[in-house]
Amino acid sequence: MPSTTKETPPAEHAALAHGLKQRHLSMIALGGVIGAGLFVGSGAGIAAAGPSIVIAYALSGLLVMLVMRMLGEMSAAYPSSGSFSAHAERAIGPWAGFTAGWAFWVLLCTAVGLEGIGAAQIVHGWLPGTPEWAWVALFMVVFCGTNLAAVRNFGEFEFWFAALKVGAISLFLVLGALAVAGVLPGTDSPGTSHLADFLPNGGDGLIIGLLASVFAYGGLETVTIAAAESEDPVKGVAGAVRTAMWRIALFYIGSMAVIVTLVPWDSPTVVEKGPYVAALDELGIPGAGQLMNVVVLVALLSAMNANIYGSSRIAYSLVERGQGPRALGRVSGGVPRVAVLVSSVFGFGCVLLSYWRPDDVFSWLLNMIGAVILVVWVFIAVAQLRLRRRLAREAPERLVVRMWGFPWLTWVALAGMAAVFVLMAREPDTRVQLYSTGGMTLVLAAVGWARQRARSRG
Repeated sequence: MPSTTKETPPAEHAALAHGLKQRHLSMIALGGVIGAGLFVGSGAGIAAAGPSIVIAYALSGLLVMLVMRMLGEMSAAYPSSGSFSAHAERAIGPWAGFTAGWAFWVLLCTAVGLEGIGAAQIVHGWLPGTPEWAWVALFMVVFCGTNLAAVRNFGEFEFWFAALKVGAISLFLVLGALAVAGVLPGTDSPGTSHLADFLPNGGDGLIIGLLASVFAYGGLETVTIAAAESEDPVKGVAGAVRTAMWRIALFYIGSMAVIVTLVPWDSPTVVEKGPYVAALDELGIPGAGQLMNVVVLVALLSAMNANIYGSSRIAYSLVERGQGPRALGRVSGGVPRVAVLVSSVFGFGCVLLSYWRPDDVFSWLLNMIGAVILVVWVFIAVAQLRLRRRLAREAPERLVVRMWGFPWLTWVALAGMAAVFVLMAREPDTRVQLYSTGGMTLVLAAVGWARQRARSRG
């Protein structure tokens, strides 16, 4: 089925401002890999997998590198605020763009609410007399307002948020490496004593750690969405994708290796305080807990900002391609302000559901978005398989970024995604997420297919 997406990218973005500078995009690419999932969610993975969490993050990191390379190839050839949604439509058909785009929109909007709740809990811990919902509302107003004003405001916030995150985790890695080497004053090197029981819970523990690590990488796609509003989209995407490998290896795999070397994997503080706080406490650094709470707060606020931006641009792109209500596509001042408002309201609605209906509606919503990122990755891989051949034949000059080992590594990545789906089906906790996400995906695909058929007949 031929796509309705235009082959010339500039047409889609005529109304959007190109207010992101190269320094914004570079720092978004650098800091976007450091999310709240790394600081908070990695503790449960370490408790399940033990020191083998390093292997889990390395395996999932390899998969993410392949996905980012595929996405980078398509985004450099066709810069688009719709990113993978636009690529899926171009390569597979309008139904695929509809499914991938709206599923990701629901994921991002829900994530805005979850990150707001997490940030409010941290501030509530500092100021216990204040209501959490009020802090969520404040954060939502601030980031909704900055995204409504101009795209450069989003860029500036992300620039400084990313700079703080990169600085904090870089300092952590330096201190940790010195402690492991036994040259940090006041500390003794643990050597390999904490690594002796490498697979404490066997293969099942490694699987749980692997699943936790896969979803910690979510959010890397934002840089390809933001690139469409930068001064030089092709250069921005190419630079971000080419540095993805060392960023993932350093920040994720490197920090996991430092943590499990410094701290016993079964220490209760790894889950209770978080692995980074536990490692800093092990080094006897005063105020480590509060320092890391500040960093985690920044990571959560950064994710809120990025997800409001990303959800609004995905919605705008879908509307521009005739895949959503026209009101969401209205642009003023170079910003899709209606889409920003609707995405923010949806996110705050999720926060209210967490208070009003935590055990049914909110729980159902969380399960429904549980595996969306994997669904998106499948669309990316299939789209790249089809677009690469078309690009090589019709416009080879657009292949600024090339997928390694095409098509074999693309097929390897698809096999890896299928393996993760199978592993999710084996685990009771993730099985519910898999089925719930599968149900939402099928509904969206059916609606998208029906719309595609109706438009083709019209």
